[in-house]
This record gives sequence, structure tokens and C-alpha cells, in this order.
Amino acid sequence: MSLPSTDVAGPTGASAGFLGLANALLKRGDIALAIGVVSILMVLILPLPTWLLDLSIAMSFALSVLILMTCLFISRPLDFSSFPTVLLIATMLRLALNLASTRLILAQGHEGTHAAGKVIEAFGNFVMGGNFVIGVIVFAILVIVNFVVITKGSGRIAEVAARFSLDAMPGKQMAIDADLSSGLIDENEARLRRKTLEDESTFFGAMDGSAKFVRGDAIAGLLITFINVIGGIIIGMAQKGLSFGQASHYYTVMTVGDGLVSQIPALVVSTAAGMLVSKAGVNGTADKALFAQLGGYPAALGLSASLLVLMSLLPGIPMLPFLGLAGGAGYLAWRLSKKQAQARDDIVTAEQRATDAIPLAEEPISASLQMDYIRLELGYGLLQLINNENGQRLTDQIKALRRQLAGDMGFVLPSVRIQDNMQLPANTYLVRVKEIEAGRGDLRPNMLLVMDPKGERIALAGEETVEPTFGLPAMWIAEGLREEASFRGYTVVDPATVVTTHLTEVVKENMSELLSYAETQKLLDEMNKEQQKLVADLIPSQISVSGLQRVLQNLLAERLSIRDLPTILEGVFESCSYTHNLSSITEHVRTRLARQISDANMTAAGYVPMITLSPEWEQAFAESLIGTGEDRQLSLAPSRLQDFITKLRQVFERQAMLGENPVLLTSANVRPYVRSIVERFRPATTVMAQTEVHPKARIKTLGQI
Repeated sequence: MSLPSTDVAGPTGASAGFLGLANALLKRGDIALAIGVVSILMVLILPLPTWLLDLSIAMSFALSVLILMTCLFISRPLDFSSFPTVLLIATMLRLALNLASTRLILAQGHEGTHAAGKVIEAFGNFVMGGNFVIGVIVFAILVIVNFVVITKGSGRIAEVAARFSLDAMPGKQMAIDADLSSGLIDENEARLRRKTLEDESTFFGAMDGSAKFVRGDAIAGLLITFINVIGGIIIGMAQKGLSFGQASHYYTVMTVGDGLVSQIPALVVSTAAGMLVSKAGVNGTADKALFAQLGGYPAALGLSASLLVLMSLLPGIPMLPFLGLAGGAGYLAWRLSKKQAQARDDIVTAEQRATDAIPLAEEPISASLQMDYIRLELGYGLLQLINNENGQRLTDQIKALRRQLAGDMGFVLPSVRIQDNMQLPANTYLVRVKEIEAGRGDLRPNMLLVMDPKGERIALAGEETVEPTFGLPAMWIAEGLREEASFRGYTVVDPATVVTTHLTEVVKENMSELLSYAETQKLLDEMNKEQQKLVADLIPSQISVSGLQRVLQNLLAERLSIRDLPTILEGVFESCSYTHNLSSITEHVRTRLARQISDANMTAAGYVPMITLSPEWEQAFAESLIGTGEDRQLSLAPSRLQDFITKLRQVFERQAMLGENPVLLTSANVRPYVRSIVERFRPATTVMAQTEVHPKARIKTLGQI
């Protein structure tokens, strides 16, 4: 009884070992792939038995069909980014099988058409139908279709896609940087978009090169077929003693069968490659994209049906096929038109129900007393900036602006009300601050605004204009010229960004007025628990909320960030011990913010450029101060004041021509009064006191007034 038990155990253990090895290879895909590639290369050297050749040919067919189905079902080309590698492996597999079958055909072809395996024999007999001329012609047509039509077209598409993808990369990267700087996307989203852009360029470049695999495969198929036929006939007649007819029959059947089992998978893979590279710009699977676009226009289907009816009436044309197709196209056009009309009616009905569901309520008269801190009014031609097919672009940018101001300035921008104004021209927008007009501009909603950073004339076709925010020369161009404008180094912005930029500058100019008592109290309430003791000691015993509001407004008026509110409160607390003059408190707080002020005015080279005030002018301003406390003011003779303005303008304009944007440095006691003069004709010029220069800041004196 022991012997049978031993016999059964042996095969069971071998089977378990084989299954264990298979599971291990499946778990280690890298090892499995390496073994597969090495096996393909070994086929180029070692002969294959016919049964293994049949199995390998079946695997080649299965792989080609799998590649085609994958290309049909992916949503975008990058979902199959490994296609060039797969194409190389599939091509190597077909060439290896070609060589293996060639070895069998030339070595054993004299034995009959079964010498190269059943698959090759079946394809040869089926296609030839007993006539080798038919088989040769069919094989030649397959090679022409694959080599001349599909492979050449897909290779050209891949080449052009790779070229344009590389040319457009700088413009696309600039667009990503622009969205990141405007706050529309975060750093992670920008990094993901850059990675996708790099992968896209690499993929199309690889597809351009991999198209040569299929081209070379087709040429190799022709040469191998020619060698097999000629060489087989010579071997059969000269060495194997076959007649010319027998040699021609045997070797032609096997050669044509071998060519078919090689070219059919090659044709399938070439079709997959063509569908993959031609899918660029189309989202969704192939069936959804094609059916939605080809069958989405009832008028096109109706005209096609009419044309088919006219063709059926031509003499000698069979009417039944054309009339049948015309009827089908007409029916689809009717059904699609009815479906689209029903969809439009449903939308109108839903909107009407939503409108009817809203009860009409009389607006209270107190609502007329409410005032919008910031209001953006749009002409009717600009309403598409709010509700467009790409989403609420303008509102998203305004939300990003509020976040940016909160982070940069510590100032929470009040909600911006957007409304249409039928009294405005169609393409005009208007920005109001507390119901007073603060800025306006004209847009072209379906165009792009282009500016040259160098200030030179823009060499593009478009409508010349003036940028509404800074008054720079600009031009409106068509959206199709975006890539060309970016390639030439121009600054390209869309209409929504123009509005947001203008709104940003208006807000920065009026931040001091927009900081209300309620917003000041809100800033205090939202401070950390660690700072609440400082707030309790300061307010209201040392200064009132309205007094603190005035100090913060003074800082915002000169575009200083109030985000470091604890340091500001500490400075207010210190100054309140010896003065309650709000201007003096503000100047002391500015001294506490010396690091921030110096950093804000630092150039890219790491220094603060300065224009100093001469001792003579310092003395002149100091001697012109009259009054005390809140009544202290500057009383300078008009002629002297005009002389100061002229000299200051000349010095700063000369530095601007040299590319510098210096600050004006004065003593602490005259700084507020000098600033009140400078802001009237150079509001963007910063006036710093000597006590506001941080000790560790590098300075560079460019001149003196």
C-alpha cells in the first residue's frame, strides 16, 4: 500500500511547486516582465517546436487585441503612458515569432504545409482558398494598409503633437504660475499640473519615436516574406527534391500564413496607436466622445439623410441600401431633435417653478439706507464673466483676492457685491467704494489683454487700448493668439483677471476707509488667547477702539500690513504712557515695525535704496511746524513748497529712469508732514523715518534732496 501512496505524492508535490512559482512571479511583476523579455530574445536564438509556436502566436493575437481595447476605453492618452514600452515588446514578440516560423519553414517546409504549425497553415489555406496568387495579393494589401495608411498617419500625428506640445510648454507653465500667483490654485495643484504637463510632453515624444517600431515591423515583414518564398523554393527544389509546383505550394502557403499571423496583430496595434495619438484634446472614452459629437447635431443627420435619398435616385444605383440608411439617419435626426427640445423645455419649466416658489416680499424702506462698502457693477455684455461655461471665474478670483489681502495685509476685505447696471455701456465695468466711483474700465469678454513688459509696440493683430488699472498701453487679441503672445514674451491676461487686478488696486488705495469700527473690533476678538490679556489691559483704559481704528487706518493708508497686530498693540501700549496724540502713537508703532517696513522696501539685490533729505530741508521743515498736539501742522511758504516738490520730482524721476524705486528718508519728527506733501503727487513713494530703518537692513544711498 506504500507504493501507490508514494506515486501519488510525487506529481502532487510537483504541481504545488509549479503553482507556487507562478504565484511568486505574479507577486513580483518586475521578475515576470524580465523573464518574458528574456524569453522573447531567446526565441531569436533557439528553435521553437510547432506547438509552442502556435501558443505564442495566440498570445500575440491576445496581446494586440488587449492593447486595442485598452485604447478604446481610456479617457485620455496619459492613462496609457506605458504604450511606447508595450509597443516595443509587442513588436519584438512578432519579430521573434517571425524568425522562429522562418526557421521552421525553411528547415521542415518540404514535409508539407503543417511544418510551421497549425495556426500558420490554417491562415494560409483560409486566405488563399487554393490559389497562392490571392494569398499574396491579400497579404500585400494588408501590408500597404498598415504601412502606408495607418502607421504613417499615426506617426505624423505623434510627431506634430510632440512638436506643438514642446513649443507650448513655456506658455502653459506661465499660465500655471499666473493661476498660482492669483490664488486660484495652491502649490500642490500647481505641482500636479506641472507634472501632468511634463508627462504629456514626454509621452508624445516617446510616441513619435515608437511609431518607427511599427514602420520597421512592416518593412521586416515584407523582407521576411520575400526570403521565405524564394529561399524555400530553392531549398525545396535543390536540397529536398521537390518539384517546382510542390515547392511553390508548400512554401507559399506557409509564408503567406506566417505573414498574416504577423501583419494582422501589427495592424491591430497600429490602429490602437493611431486612436491613442488622435485622442489628444478629447475627454472621455472613445464611444462617448464619438457618439456625442457625431450624433449631437440633428441638422447634420437630416442633411445626410437627404443626400442619401438623392443618391438613391441616380441611374443604376440600388435604391434599397441608400433608402434604408436615409431612413435610419432621418429617424435619428427626428428623435435627437425631439430630445433636445424636451431638454430645453424641462430647463425652462424648472426655472419657472423656482421663480414661482419664491414669495414676493416688499422690501423694507430701511434697506434703502444700507450702503455697500465695495460694489462691482457690470454692463450686460460682461455678465458672462460670472456665469460662463468654465464656471464662476470672476467670483472665484474675488474670493482668492480676499484670502490674499488677509494674508498680505492682515485686512479682511468686506464682501464685494456684484450687480448688473443697464445704464452702463455693454462692455464697461465700474468699481464703487461706499457708493462713490473709484475706478472703471472697458473689456472685451471673448478676447485677451496683452501687454509688453518692455513697453514696446505689440506686433499682433488686435485692438489697441489702455490697461485700465495702471494706464499702460495694451492690446485686445483673439483667444487663438494666446500661444503666440506667450511665446513672444508678452503678458497675457483674461478679462476676469483685468477686473480683479483693478479691484485689488482700488481696495489697496482705500483700505483705510474700508476698515470700520466693527472690523477693528472683530480683529481684536479673533486674536489668540495669549494676546487677550494685552487687549484687556489696553482697551479701553489706555485707548478706545475708535482710537486704535484710527492708528490702524494710518498704517493702511501707507500700505503697511497690520497682520502683526500683537506688535502693533504693544507699540500702542508703550506710546500711550507718554502721549495720546494718534499721530505720535502711529509714528511710534512704525518704529516697532521697522523690520517689516525695511523688508517691504528691500530690492531683489537685498538692500533698501534711499534718497535722503538734506539738513537744510530738515531744518526748514522743523522750523515750519506750528501748534502743539493734535493741532500741530506744517506752515511752509508756497514758493519753498513748490521748490521742494520740483526738486523731489526731478530726483525720483532720474532714479526711475535708472530702474530704481527708492524711499525718501527723513527724521522722525518731520516724516508725517513730508509724507502729506509727497502723497499728493507721488502716492506710491514710501517715506521712512530714520528710526524705521532696521539695524540689520542693508541700505544704499542713491542721492539727496
